[in-house]
Amino acid sequence: MPPRAAMLLLAAGLLCRAQEAGLTPREKLLLERIARLEERVAALEARSAPAPDPATAAARNLTEPKAPPAGETPLGTVNVFVDSYFGWNTSRPWNGTNALRAFDVTSNGFGLNQTGLMLEKAPDTAHGRRWGYRLDLMYGQATETLQGSPLSEPRPDVYRPVYQAYGTYVAPLGRGLTVDFGKFASSLGYEGNYTKDQVNYSRGYLFSLLPFYHMGVRTSYPVNDKLTLGYWLVNGANQTEDFNTGKSQLAQVVLSPAQGLSWTLQYYVGREDRQPAKGLTHIVNTYAAWTRGRLTLAGELDAVIHRVEPGAAPRRVSAGGAWLRYQLTPRLYFGQRFVRLNDVAGYFTGTAQKVNDLTSTLGFRFGEGFETRLEYRRDFSNVNYFPTASANQPDKAQDTVTLGVLWWFGGRQGAW
Repeated sequence: MPPRAAMLLLAAGLLCRAQEAGLTPREKLLLERIARLEERVAALEARSAPAPDPATAAARNLTEPKAPPAGETPLGTVNVFVDSYFGWNTSRPWNGTNALRAFDVTSNGFGLNQTGLMLEKAPDTAHGRRWGYRLDLMYGQATETLQGSPLSEPRPDVYRPVYQAYGTYVAPLGRGLTVDFGKFASSLGYEGNYTKDQVNYSRGYLFSLLPFYHMGVRTSYPVNDKLTLGYWLVNGANQTEDFNTGKSQLAQVVLSPAQGLSWTLQYYVGREDRQPAKGLTHIVNTYAAWTRGRLTLAGELDAVIHRVEPGAAPRRVSAGGAWLRYQLTPRLYFGQRFVRLNDVAGYFTGTAQKVNDLTSTLGFRFGEGFETRLEYRRDFSNVNYFPTASANQPDKAQDTVTLGVLWWFGGRQGAW
């Protein structure tokens, strides 16, 4: 019998006897010596044990099957959403549409903004999986607005239902270099595509001014817990297929200087006109968001400079926006937005003007996966721009009231 096992049996016998009649001084001394010997043996075993091989541990993480997170299938998370609304425009526009809207396009009636399917299997380096993918399929009014404009796509209908389709790999460099290859949503601008994750139901001018998506490669590297750097090389703005052989680039800095505060700075440059034009488009975009308790505040500034040819006069757009969101109750919240856009050369709206968007939204979430939003929005300009019941008499403003109804479900947690 090994010495250590004998000592354990002896200690067990002494403990049993102690429970029956108490310990003698000699037995107490023996137990103290056994305890000290056990501590020395344990220390020697720990010192002589071989150190784990990092390569073997990494290989085990890559080969051993892991239980998928809750809500994840072998394909990843499967998610479905429906974004619908009823809208009313007090100007009763003759063309039946709300001006300068990417979403809620229909002026007086029911509309289907978007419906679709989102599949995602994100990388999980903690469990040895460095690869992943994402696929977003969409249909509806907003999808046609966002996707496949004939101005930027040689074959618009081919890719229109595919909003995002990319693969991801996290390279084992430092803290992990994330590389995405494929078609992905643009990070230019505070507002995004999925309504459930936005402050308001409609989107402001800044969302429509900036690119919606790109095709190419993007990288992201977390320098530390407060700084992340990114670089993209893409075909262009809203170009799944390249039409001018030029490539566009984006440099990105994301700061998280304090809890609840994030700040993104981005510079985008590239050729965005068809051949033989060789001018460049420059976009400087920055936005920040701060959350404390029930309150969220956000702001954004943008500057766009576009030239058809290198020596041509620039067409400039400058804009800024501010958002407020306050959670009134666990289910009820209020959102406010104000946007000012200076389109001095008519590059964005087709008319030289200064246009404003003031939007108030009241949202009620019945539960995770079902929400309604009631929104009042006023768009106003310094010139007669917005359509009315008469095609020849535009107005300086338009007022809309919208009731949005949102459904979503699936394994994806947080913002989509």
